[in-house]
Amino acid sequence: MKHIRISPDVLVRELGGETIILDLKTERYLGLDEVGTRMWGLLLASESVDSAYKSLLEEFDVEPNRLDGDLRQFIDKLVEHGLVTVEGDQEAA
Repeated sequence: MKHIRISPDVLVRELGGETIILDLKTERYLGLDEVGTRMWGLLLASESVDSAYKSLLEEFDVEPNRLDGDLRQFIDKLVEHGLVTVEGDQEAA
């Protein structure tokens, strides 16, 4: 089961429904809109990426394949920027 962990040097602040994620080492940041903020919150709160995906699918009116692609892209971007690590097996979201 795959899950997300925040990297140790990352600071997260929510402001008015949006989230700012700052890597204190590189001083790079990522701003998330309301949907990105919800994805972020569910990825961290859920026991797995799959659980987060299922919750998002219930909350948003979106095609399952589109959500799957968007969520994968979102996770890839977080990993690419060193903001999170993905732990667990390599099962699809």
